[in-house]
Amino acid sequence: MSLIDVRDIVKIYRTGDVELRALDGVSFTVERGEFVSIMGHSGSGKSTMMNILGCLDVPDGGEYALDGERTDRLSKDELAKIRNAKIGFVFQGFNLLPRATALENVELPLIYSGVPGKARKERGKNALERVGLADRMGHRPSQMSGGQQQRVAIARALVGETPLILADEPTGNLDTKTSNEIMDLFVALNREGKTIILVTHEPDIAEYSARTIRFQDGRILADERRENNA
Repeated sequence: MSLIDVRDIVKIYRTGDVELRALDGVSFTVERGEFVSIMGHSGSGKSTMMNILGCLDVPDGGEYALDGERTDRLSKDELAKIRNAKIGFVFQGFNLLPRATALENVELPLIYSGVPGKARKERGKNALERVGLADRMGHRPSQMSGGQQQRVAIARALVGETPLILADEPTGNLDTKTSNEIMDLFVALNREGKTIILVTHEPDIAEYSARTIRFQDGRILADERRENNA
Protein backbone atom coordinates (compact mmCIF):
# COMPACT_ATOMS: atom_id res chain seq x y z
CA MET A 1 0.00 0.00 0.00
CA SER A 2 1.32 3.43 -0.97
CA LEU A 3 1.93 5.98 1.77
CA ILE A 4 0.29 8.66 -0.40
CA ASP A 5 -2.41 8.02 -2.98
CA VAL A 6 -3.74 11.10 -4.80
CA ARG A 7 -6.49 10.53 -7.36
CA ASP A 8 -8.07 13.14 -9.65
CA ILE A 9 -7.61 15.98 -7.15
CA VAL A 10 -9.38 19.22 -8.03
CA LYS A 11 -9.08 22.49 -6.10
CA ILE A 12 -11.01 25.57 -7.20
CA TYR A 13 -10.69 29.11 -5.88
CA ARG A 14 -13.46 31.57 -6.63
CA THR A 15 -13.32 35.38 -6.54
CA GLY A 16 -16.66 36.83 -7.55
CA ASP A 17 -17.48 35.38 -10.95
CA VAL A 18 -13.88 34.33 -11.60
CA GLU A 19 -13.01 30.66 -11.08
CA LEU A 20 -9.42 29.45 -10.83
CA ARG A 21 -8.69 25.73 -10.99
CA ALA A 22 -5.55 25.61 -8.88
CA LEU A 23 -5.46 21.82 -9.27
CA ASP A 24 -7.12 20.16 -12.23
CA GLY A 25 -7.30 16.37 -11.98
CA VAL A 26 -3.97 15.58 -10.31
CA SER A 27 -3.09 11.92 -9.65
CA PHE A 28 0.08 10.30 -8.29
CA THR A 29 1.28 7.91 -5.61
CA VAL A 30 4.28 8.03 -3.28
CA GLU A 31 5.66 4.82 -1.81
CA ARG A 32 7.13 4.53 1.67
CA GLY A 33 10.77 5.56 1.74
CA GLU A 34 10.65 7.74 -1.38
CA PHE A 35 12.28 11.17 -1.61
CA VAL A 36 10.20 13.33 -3.96
CA SER A 37 10.58 16.97 -4.96
CA ILE A 38 7.66 19.01 -6.29
CA MET A 39 8.58 21.84 -8.65
CA GLY A 40 6.73 24.50 -10.59
CA HIS A 41 6.53 28.23 -11.20
CA SER A 42 4.41 30.52 -9.03
CA GLY A 43 0.77 29.69 -9.68
CA SER A 44 1.52 26.18 -10.94
CA GLY A 45 -0.42 24.50 -8.13
CA LYS A 46 2.53 23.09 -6.17
CA SER A 47 1.77 25.03 -2.97
CA THR A 48 -1.92 24.10 -3.15
CA MET A 49 -0.90 20.47 -3.58
CA MET A 50 1.42 20.72 -0.58
CA ASN A 51 -1.39 22.12 1.58
CA ILE A 52 -3.62 19.19 0.64
CA LEU A 53 -0.84 16.64 1.23
CA GLY A 54 -0.27 18.24 4.64
CA CYS A 55 -3.99 18.05 5.51
CA LEU A 56 -3.99 21.85 5.84
CA ASP A 57 -6.66 22.07 3.13
CA VAL A 58 -9.13 19.71 1.47
CA PRO A 59 -9.79 19.21 -2.25
CA ASP A 60 -13.04 20.14 -4.00
CA GLY A 61 -12.94 16.88 -5.92
CA GLY A 62 -10.99 13.65 -6.03
CA GLU A 63 -9.53 11.47 -3.29
CA TYR A 64 -6.46 11.71 -1.06
CA ALA A 65 -5.43 8.76 1.10
CA LEU A 66 -2.57 9.09 3.59
CA ASP A 67 -1.22 5.86 5.05
CA GLY A 68 -4.37 4.08 3.89
CA GLU A 69 -6.84 6.59 5.34
CA ARG A 70 -9.06 8.84 3.20
CA THR A 71 -8.54 12.45 4.28
CA ASP A 72 -10.71 14.36 1.81
CA ARG A 73 -13.90 13.88 3.87
CA LEU A 74 -12.55 14.44 7.36
CA SER A 75 -13.46 17.24 9.78
CA LYS A 76 -10.93 19.89 10.82
CA ASP A 77 -10.36 18.14 14.14
CA GLU A 78 -9.79 14.80 12.42
CA LEU A 79 -7.37 16.43 9.97
CA ALA A 80 -5.47 17.96 12.90
CA LYS A 81 -5.10 14.52 14.50
CA ILE A 82 -3.77 13.04 11.26
CA ARG A 83 -1.30 15.91 10.82
CA ASN A 84 0.07 15.32 14.29
CA ALA A 85 0.29 11.53 13.92
CA LYS A 86 1.48 11.21 10.33
CA ILE A 87 3.29 14.37 9.19
CA GLY A 88 6.35 16.35 10.22
CA PHE A 89 6.56 19.84 8.70
CA VAL A 90 9.63 21.89 7.77
CA PHE A 91 9.05 25.46 6.53
CA GLN A 92 11.15 28.06 4.76
CA GLY A 93 10.82 30.49 7.68
CA PHE A 94 11.71 27.89 10.36
CA ASN A 95 8.56 28.77 12.41
CA LEU A 96 10.33 28.52 15.76
CA LEU A 97 9.09 30.14 18.97
CA PRO A 98 11.61 32.95 19.60
CA ARG A 99 11.59 32.75 23.40
CA ALA A 100 11.77 28.96 23.57
CA THR A 101 14.99 26.94 23.57
CA ALA A 102 15.84 24.52 20.78
CA LEU A 103 14.72 21.62 22.98
CA GLU A 104 11.44 23.33 23.90
CA ASN A 105 10.72 24.03 20.23
CA VAL A 106 11.37 20.41 19.30
CA GLU A 107 9.11 19.14 22.10
CA LEU A 108 6.05 21.08 20.85
CA PRO A 109 4.46 18.33 18.71
CA LEU A 110 4.75 15.93 21.65
CA ILE A 111 2.92 18.37 23.92
CA TYR A 112 0.01 18.35 21.46
CA SER A 113 0.15 14.53 21.47
CA GLY A 114 0.01 14.36 25.25
CA VAL A 115 3.42 12.73 25.70
CA PRO A 116 4.56 12.96 29.37
CA GLY A 117 7.30 15.47 30.24
CA LYS A 118 10.16 13.05 30.89
CA ALA A 119 9.60 11.07 27.67
CA ARG A 120 9.10 14.31 25.78
CA LYS A 121 12.47 15.66 26.88
CA GLU A 122 14.26 12.41 26.07
CA ARG A 123 12.78 12.21 22.59
CA GLY A 124 13.52 15.89 21.99
CA LYS A 125 17.18 15.40 22.94
CA ASN A 126 17.46 12.36 20.67
CA ALA A 127 15.99 14.30 17.74
CA LEU A 128 18.42 17.20 18.21
CA GLU A 129 21.32 14.74 18.42
CA ARG A 130 20.20 13.21 15.10
CA VAL A 131 20.53 16.59 13.38
CA GLY A 132 23.88 17.40 14.97
CA LEU A 133 22.71 19.92 17.60
CA ALA A 134 23.51 18.12 20.85
CA ASP A 135 25.45 21.21 21.99
CA ARG A 136 22.67 23.72 21.15
CA MET A 137 19.71 22.34 23.11
CA GLY A 138 19.52 25.31 25.48
CA HIS A 139 19.99 27.97 22.80
CA ARG A 140 17.17 30.19 21.58
CA PRO A 141 16.65 30.92 17.86
CA SER A 142 18.34 34.34 18.12
CA GLN A 143 21.49 32.58 19.36
CA MET A 144 21.67 30.26 16.34
CA SER A 145 22.50 30.60 12.65
CA GLY A 146 19.89 30.09 9.95
CA GLY A 147 21.21 26.62 9.26
CA GLN A 148 21.06 25.68 12.93
CA GLN A 149 17.49 27.00 13.18
CA GLN A 150 16.47 24.87 10.21
CA ARG A 151 18.07 21.85 11.86
CA VAL A 152 15.93 22.54 14.93
CA ALA A 153 12.89 22.65 12.64
CA ILE A 154 13.90 19.31 11.11
CA ALA A 155 14.37 17.82 14.59
CA ARG A 156 10.86 19.04 15.44
CA ALA A 157 9.59 17.25 12.32
CA LEU A 158 11.39 14.07 13.40
CA VAL A 159 10.41 13.96 17.06
CA GLY A 160 6.92 12.60 16.47
CA GLU A 161 8.31 9.63 14.51
CA THR A 162 5.81 10.35 11.74
CA PRO A 163 6.16 8.38 8.49
CA LEU A 164 6.17 11.53 6.33
CA ILE A 165 8.15 14.79 6.27
CA LEU A 166 6.81 17.67 4.17
CA ALA A 167 9.39 20.38 3.52
CA ASP A 168 8.22 23.64 1.93
CA GLU A 169 11.15 25.58 0.39
CA PRO A 170 13.37 24.54 3.34
CA THR A 171 16.50 26.14 1.86
CA GLY A 172 14.83 29.36 0.68
CA ASN A 173 16.39 31.51 3.43
CA LEU A 174 19.81 29.83 3.45
CA ASP A 175 23.08 30.39 1.61
CA THR A 176 24.39 27.79 -0.83
CA LYS A 177 26.77 26.03 1.58
CA THR A 178 24.16 25.79 4.34
CA SER A 179 21.51 24.70 1.83
CA ASN A 180 23.72 21.81 0.73
CA GLU A 181 24.28 20.79 4.36
CA ILE A 182 20.53 20.78 5.03
CA MET A 183 19.87 18.75 1.88
CA ASP A 184 22.57 16.25 2.86
CA LEU A 185 20.69 15.85 6.14
CA PHE A 186 17.43 15.17 4.29
CA VAL A 187 19.20 12.56 2.15
CA ALA A 188 20.57 10.87 5.28
CA LEU A 189 17.11 10.82 6.88
CA ASN A 190 15.64 9.38 3.70
CA ARG A 191 18.25 6.61 3.74
CA GLU A 192 17.13 5.84 7.30
CA GLY A 193 13.65 5.22 5.90
CA LYS A 194 11.87 8.58 6.14
CA THR A 195 9.52 9.47 3.30
CA ILE A 196 10.23 13.06 2.26
CA ILE A 197 8.30 15.38 -0.05
CA LEU A 198 10.03 18.65 -0.77
CA VAL A 199 8.63 21.72 -2.54
CA THR A 200 11.29 23.82 -4.25
CA HIS A 201 11.75 26.12 -7.24
CA GLU A 202 15.51 25.45 -7.35
CA PRO A 203 16.64 22.71 -9.79
CA ASP A 204 19.89 22.06 -7.89
CA ILE A 205 17.90 21.38 -4.70
CA ALA A 206 15.50 19.07 -6.55
CA GLU A 207 18.51 17.07 -7.74
CA TYR A 208 18.94 15.72 -4.21
CA SER A 209 15.68 13.79 -4.53
CA ALA A 210 15.25 10.56 -6.47
CA ARG A 211 12.06 11.79 -8.16
CA THR A 212 10.72 15.16 -9.32
CA ILE A 213 7.07 15.93 -10.06
CA ARG A 214 6.70 19.12 -12.11
CA PHE A 215 3.48 21.13 -11.97
CA GLN A 216 2.16 23.58 -14.52
CA ASP A 217 -1.27 25.26 -14.60
CA GLY A 218 -2.69 22.93 -11.96
CA ARG A 219 -1.61 19.74 -13.68
CA ILE A 220 1.38 17.42 -13.62
CA LEU A 221 3.67 18.32 -16.49
CA ALA A 222 6.26 15.60 -15.81
CA ASP A 223 7.11 12.90 -13.29
CA GLU A 224 10.81 12.08 -13.52
CA ARG A 225 12.89 9.54 -11.64
CA ARG A 226 16.66 9.46 -11.20
CA GLU A 227 18.80 6.41 -10.67
CA ASN A 228 20.71 7.92 -7.77
CA ASN A 229 20.18 10.96 -5.58
CA ALA A 230 23.06 13.00 -4.17
